[in-house]
Amino acid sequence: MTLTRRTALSLGASLPFAAALPQAAAAKAEMKGMDIAKSRRVELGEFEVTTLLAGTAARDEPQSIFGMNVSPEEFAKVSEDAFLPTDKVQFFFTPTLINTGSEVILFDTGLNADGITAAVEAAGYTTDQVDKVVITHMHGDHIGGLMGDAGETFKNASYIAGSVEHNHWAKADNDGFKSKVAPLSEKMTMIEDGATVASGITSVSAAGHTPGHMGYMIESNGAQLMLIADLANHPVWSLAKPDWEVRFDMDKAQAAKSRRKVLGMLAADRVPMVGYHMPFPAMGYVAAKDDGFEYVPMSYQMML
Repeated sequence: MTLTRRTALSLGASLPFAAALPQAAAAKAEMKGMDIAKSRRVELGEFEVTTLLAGTAARDEPQSIFGMNVSPEEFAKVSEDAFLPTDKVQFFFTPTLINTGSEVILFDTGLNADGITAAVEAAGYTTDQVDKVVITHMHGDHIGGLMGDAGETFKNASYIAGSVEHNHWAKADNDGFKSKVAPLSEKMTMIEDGATVASGITSVSAAGHTPGHMGYMIESNGAQLMLIADLANHPVWSLAKPDWEVRFDMDKAQAAKSRRKVLGMLAADRVPMVGYHMPFPAMGYVAAKDDGFEYVPMSYQMML
């Protein structure tokens, strides 16, 4: 073959690309695994509301937890229509931090001290900056972060809990209450339905999940958001089907009644919510649909 100047230039132009192929193959990155943000902050009037991912875990056999009073066929059909698997469910544990400008208030504390400490720090705060810790109810995944190996997690905080809830667990011979809540009793204030935790933050009774389970309405400059805690623990199996029984609801009939009442109010008033076990960042809206409700995850509405 006669190598002309044009042929040489053509071959030379292709050489860098050809030489780059083995190098590109050798430069592949290592797999990083699934990733998820640890916090999400939005403004609410003059407040800042930050949801904190204090933990997440998969569980097998979802119908042993949700929809216990319906047939496997119905559970499978509702799940399939929502593109959900029926063999596993992912749980999220989402405390909420509210900075009012004068106080930093934490609602619930996750499963353990390490998890909530990491989440608070990932959001740019320290545990020493928390002024108040409010407990919506006293299941282990809400009180677990109150105390750790080093003792009290939030050393500068005072504590607030519903009196009905506190009194129930105090009489229940419960290990979690004894180890996490009882040591803080001298710093704890008991409240009732409709109590003011701070200016713009009001307790709302939503019993059933536990005897004294409470949500909290947050309001600043006319903007509202409700922390519903464990009123509804799944975007489909609790909202679309509010009468489906949940294993962890201590009074299942009362829990369903509370779901319908509170979710109906949120839908009618178009108030956004934070649900403790909703898919992170756990913020969204409720719309009435058929005989139940539809969960509408927040996209950018609260960024505007």
